[in-house]
Amino acid sequence: MERKYQVFISSTYEDLKTERQAAISCLLDLNCIPVGMEQFPASSLSQWEYIKNSR
Repeated sequence: MERKYQVFISSTYEDLKTERQAAISCLLDLNCIPVGMEQFPASSLSQWEYIKNSR
C-alpha cells in the first residue's frame, strides 16, 4: 500500500502567499497532503495537540 504523508504548511495565511502556494504545489506533485491552519476545525484542543492527535 502506498503511503501518503500529511505535511503541515506553517505561516500565517496572509503572509508568504506565493511561497505557500509553491510549497503546496510541490507537495501535491510528491503525492503528499498539504494542510494549513486554515483547514483545521474549531476544537477545544490546542493547535499542537490537534496536530499530534491527527497522525
